[in-house]
Amino acid sequence: MSLRGVELAEIPEETARVARAVFAKGCLVMRVRDVLGPVFADAQFEELFPVRGRPAVSPARLALVSVLQFAEGLTDRQAAHAVRSRLDWKYALSLELTDTGFDFSVLSEFRARLVEADADRVVFDAVLRAAGDAGLVKAGKRQRTDATHVLAATRDLNRLEFVVETLRTALNQIAEVAGEWLAALAAPEWFDRYSARPEDSRFPSRWAARVEHGDQCGADGMVLLHAVWSPSAPHGLQALPAVEFLRRTWVQQFHHVDGVVRWRERKNLPPGLIRLRTPHEPEARTGAKRDLGWSGYKVHLSETCEPDAPHLITHVHTTPAPINDDAVLEDIHSALAERGLTPDEHLVDAGYVDAEQIHHARRDYSVELIGPVKPISSRPQAVSGHFDNTRFTIDWDQRTVTCPGGKQNTVWREATSHRGTPVTRVKFPARECGRCERKTSCTDSPHGRALTFRPRAEHEILQQARVEQDTDHWRRRYGHRAGVEGTISQGVRAFDLRRSRYRGLAKTRLQHHFTGAAINLARLDAWITGRPLAHTRVSPFAALRPAG
Repeated sequence: MSLRGVELAEIPEETARVARAVFAKGCLVMRVRDVLGPVFADAQFEELFPVRGRPAVSPARLALVSVLQFAEGLTDRQAAHAVRSRLDWKYALSLELTDTGFDFSVLSEFRARLVEADADRVVFDAVLRAAGDAGLVKAGKRQRTDATHVLAATRDLNRLEFVVETLRTALNQIAEVAGEWLAALAAPEWFDRYSARPEDSRFPSRWAARVEHGDQCGADGMVLLHAVWSPSAPHGLQALPAVEFLRRTWVQQFHHVDGVVRWRERKNLPPGLIRLRTPHEPEARTGAKRDLGWSGYKVHLSETCEPDAPHLITHVHTTPAPINDDAVLEDIHSALAERGLTPDEHLVDAGYVDAEQIHHARRDYSVELIGPVKPISSRPQAVSGHFDNTRFTIDWDQRTVTCPGGKQNTVWREATSHRGTPVTRVKFPARECGRCERKTSCTDSPHGRALTFRPRAEHEILQQARVEQDTDHWRRRYGHRAGVEGTISQGVRAFDLRRSRYRGLAKTRLQHHFTGAAINLARLDAWITGRPLAHTRVSPFAALRPAG
């Protein structure tokens, strides 16, 4: 396919006349087209298409169709039908009334090209750029960020179902390419155990019997793996995706105990970031937040939040489910800086905030990161009168620390924390601590008081932040963060943000960029028509709560 350049700036005269007659008061699609213009151009996608070949459907039109599709929650078939049948879509797409559109499969091919070229941001960035050209989004001022969980497109499996389905998937794939070889290898019992899907089977209810069933599955899988890697196995079996997934799964889920294949205990399983969950979506991982657990991904949304402009999403960031919030902050600031949309203040919850993040945001991007920092993590902190590290005076230049009793440290050592970050470890002499009158308020260690400090810049930032967040002024500034919960709610309720349509991280990331662009179109239309933000919902009974 080659790229057929199409000019979207001019709407056909007859299409414009009929659409304005039918939609006398306008509609979302037409209003956004009138304010933002064509938004997309074929030149933005020219690297996705070869120079020669049969003409392709305009990628600029496919991009706009994709955003409108997600704005209305349509399938590919429904979106292609809307291109053929709806006046407002023909108006936005600059199509003649008699245009017959395209086959629905073109949308899937377009998404595949975006994913293959790692161009998932192109469509979202174009909408954001058009809003910027219209003066509706600018750098500076405030932005806020929050995240929510995203469920994988595949069914969630328990541990026993997972290993059985993994082995069953490998057997099916091998049967397609080496059926006779597999028929000679398979024991008669395998057909009873692995012919049906796990959800259609009745597993034992007792835990001991389930463990025994899992061990048997592990032994069967090990027989298959040994056979696949034997010299007599047909060529190419080791390269099959399902076989490689089986091998990786068996490494994670089973081990040899006295020469027998056994299920690993939970404490011996790999961490969630690398632990496999289903053979049908190898990139899905298990995440947990408080009492919530899920298999899939996590999406972070950043938005503007000034009262004199529409609240538009400025960045969408999708990660595997176990990735901590603070690990993505650098990527978010880097992307905002690349777009020229770095805020002055960035409001986030406690999951994103640490002294290191505050320091780097100020130093690298001139961004003031606002969020609650964690309290002092001292074991006896709850004891009244205990001396936490704020009671110690630090002279960074002289590398000395003075305790509340006036004694100074004897050890000052640069070290590394368990997270791999630089820290300073300080120790006071056991002899001085042992005879100090204030020992009961300081330490119960016979070896003397020991302290750990972050690097100087981070330590001072942390101390200042802990003082500031107890003030009314800080609470008023931070109160603006709460509005991002409404953005998450809108994404979940109106745009199905919490459920992945596709399999794999790359396609899920593309979906979220389409969704972010669709949310921005909806919010731009609300701003154009003067529709106010919805108020926080309060039930009739909750509204009766006495003041104070």
